[in-house]
Amino acid sequence: MTDVEEKKEESTSIGMTFIGHLEELRQRLLKAALVIVIFSAIAFYFADQLVVLMKIPLGDEIELYNIQVTGAFYAYLKIAIITGIIASLPVVFYQMWSFIAPGLYKREKKTILPLVLVSTILFIIGGAFCYTLVLPLAFEFLMNFSEGQVINTVTIGSYISFVGLLLVAFGCGFQLPIIAYFLGKMGIITSRMLAKARRYAIVGILIAGAIITPPDVFTQFLLALPLYILYEISIIVVRLTGRREKTTEEKENEELSG
Repeated sequence: MTDVEEKKEESTSIGMTFIGHLEELRQRLLKAALVIVIFSAIAFYFADQLVVLMKIPLGDEIELYNIQVTGAFYAYLKIAIITGIIASLPVVFYQMWSFIAPGLYKREKKTILPLVLVSTILFIIGGAFCYTLVLPLAFEFLMNFSEGQVINTVTIGSYISFVGLLLVAFGCGFQLPIIAYFLGKMGIITSRMLAKARRYAIVGILIAGAIITPPDVFTQFLLALPLYILYEISIIVVRLTGRREKTTEEKENEELSG
């Protein structure tokens, strides 16, 4: 069965109304949210141990302080939610890929579970890269920036928010090859298109790094460099797995065949 015939066959099964798509999206979001709430509740019970774990990149010399009555509670709630999101990633990715799977051919839908697995692994790799390399270097730079002229008092709320933002940002950034793979499979992008857009991608990566990371060039570079490497990997992924671009002759034959 050709791709065109397969696509026609699938069009009848995926021809949902706009309201139908919204309802499906709502159901999948509710399932993902429910799992996140469950894991967050479990993580809240182990919040003390999680705070100890998150303090490791900060080093032993700097202590965390609380200056608000509800500061510690909300900080523990933040770390529980962040942990709940990370623990729920397989379910979240499954709901996400299942929702957009109708854009794939029938044989390509079998790749949903591998996509979930690879997406989860890439997120963990991105988070681990941030936790082991970026955070210690960023804290060393930022805490020593004033050269002893300012006494830094780090509140637990601001620290958890900062760490959580960077962990999620790096985890999402490392999804670039998977997103490129999916868009290539759908025929939305090609390796040639990505290669031509390289200069614009570099600018976009630098802007994203400036928005997500603290206002220092060093931390921005630590995010921008792996993102650019992942962009180049994405070009290779799309070239190897994306749909083949049709020649002019093939397009003319399809038009003639109706």
